[in-house]
Amino acid sequence: MQIIAGIDIGGTKSAVSFARYADGGIEILDKVKRPTRTADYHSAFHEYIEIIQTQLKASPDWRLCSIGISCGGPLDAEKGIIMAPPNLPEWDNADIFTPLRNAFRVPVMLQNDADACALAEWRLGAGKGTKNMVFLTFGTGMGAGMILNGQLYQGATCMAGEVGHIRLEKDGPYGYGKNGSFEGFCSGGGIANLGRMKAQEALEKGVVPSFCKSMDMLPQVDCKEIGRALEEGDATAREIFDIVAEYLGRGLSILIDILNPDMIVLGSIYARQREALEPGMQAVIAREALAASGKACKIVPATLGEMIGDYAAVSVGMKAYDDFYR
Repeated sequence: MQIIAGIDIGGTKSAVSFARYADGGIEILDKVKRPTRTADYHSAFHEYIEIIQTQLKASPDWRLCSIGISCGGPLDAEKGIIMAPPNLPEWDNADIFTPLRNAFRVPVMLQNDADACALAEWRLGAGKGTKNMVFLTFGTGMGAGMILNGQLYQGATCMAGEVGHIRLEKDGPYGYGKNGSFEGFCSGGGIANLGRMKAQEALEKGVVPSFCKSMDMLPQVDCKEIGRALEEGDATAREIFDIVAEYLGRGLSILIDILNPDMIVLGSIYARQREALEPGMQAVIAREALAASGKACKIVPATLGEMIGDYAAVSVGMKAYDDFYR
């Protein structure tokens, strides 16, 4: 049985998934989770190798055919180097290819998490069957993975898709190193910053938002609390998400005009708050994007849910296998 191993590396937890690969599809058979050894990448890589070796010994009918790795950037995907991501600052110049290739002698591929999730949603999720698809993380941050003409597009330095860095306004919530950025308006961190700004304005006017009842609570404001307040009908939370919808529409209009995709898949926050965001977002796209391009682009929530990290890493392994053998 042909098996792909997918290693999903996070700042606190890592998971190694094992999937059967047949007829272009996958079935996840098992998963092993461990706390990420953030202080020493050498021991972390050794642990991943041990996990794979143990599973292969326990399942003699399994034949490992490739390994995929999903990890937050920056990284050098071609050389397999992880370059001190914000959530793994001690993993500087960490070569993950060499130990895995030496241990298993199979194709190994590394992708940043946005590109890996794009591959997963394109192969297995909402974007299946499309030729030109953009996946936006829309979670803690805002990044993109792009499938163009049926291929993952990474750019000259594997930095394509850093859409969170686009400035949408001269001033505004802070995100990705600048105020008024796409990430500043449309990410968990950005929405929290916007929430603090709007809560302070409301409190100064004598209006008390349900998610922030005093100035002392401003540092504790986060995206989830604002989302709960929105569901309860809080007016300030409604104003915040109306602003988010406006700038989400502006950001997507830029991507639609430049890339002309069949589909844009939005992760995390959009999947939870689609009802609140979609009408305003679509109104802006109708106003800002080229009519023909806007009409051709379907905008949908991601469908792989809580397992997207597992599917993402395995999808990178699928690509490693396909690129090597086909």
